[in-house]
Formats: sequence, C-alpha cells, structure tokens
Amino acid sequence: MSRVIRDIVMPDLAMPEIEATVSVWLIRLGSKVTSGDRLVEILAGEVTIDLSAPVTGVFIEKCVAEDDPVRPGQVLGRVEAR
Repeated sequence: MSRVIRDIVMPDLAMPEIEATVSVWLIRLGSKVTSGDRLVEILAGEVTIDLSAPVTGVFIEKCVAEDDPVRPGQVLGRVEAR
C-alpha cells in the first residue's frame, strides 16, 4: 500500500505588501491529527491565521521553522494520511 502525504500549504492572503511568518507550531512531529486540527499559527502584520490539518493522520514533517518568513503556495509541513 502506498503512503498518502498531504501538504500544509500557505494560502494566498491577498495582502502582498504584508510579510507573513510562522508564529508557532502547535503540534509536535509524530503526533496524530484529525482533519481540521490547528497545526500552525501564521502572523501576517497584526493578524494571526491558523492553518489546519488537511487530513486525519500523522504530522510527519516541518518544512519551515518558527519565525521564518513564508509566501503563498509554500509548503509549510506534511501530514501522512491514515
């Protein structure tokens, strides 16, 4: 059986003049997640945005560290569906 990996992707916030950064990861690698669970907070200007698990599974990879800048479409992490 092949593994199904889903990316956690930075959305387009339609605010190109505002830099967005990863504020805090809310979950540890290897943790079980349910679709919709909050995984990471993004800070864009004075606004905090929560990104959620795209599927139920296990959080397997962080591609961006806290305080790193992010851009629309960038992969922030990955969840293996289970």
